[in-house]
Amino acid sequence: MELVEITASEFKSKCLRLMDEVAAGKKELVITKHGKPLTKLVKYHKKPKSLFGIARDDIEILGDIVSPLDDIEWGDESPRPTEKP
Repeated sequence: MELVEITASEFKSKCLRLMDEVAAGKKELVITKHGKPLTKLVKYHKKPKSLFGIARDDIEILGDIVSPLDDIEWGDESPRPTEKP
């Protein structure tokens, strides 16, 4: 995504067109006044009401995720010493 600096006066004269470009995801704008950054215009993303189920369309479960994994060795399961050598 392209980040573009633009003066406040230029933004004022081209406001609607620039807002459409930002909304389309083509660019982000940093609006400056007297050479100093004043604000940043970015595409709006609606926040989910809850994090529960946020990735439901991105994750696919393949196979059984509930049964224990008895046939897989995870390494040495012997007790660890409590004292440092």
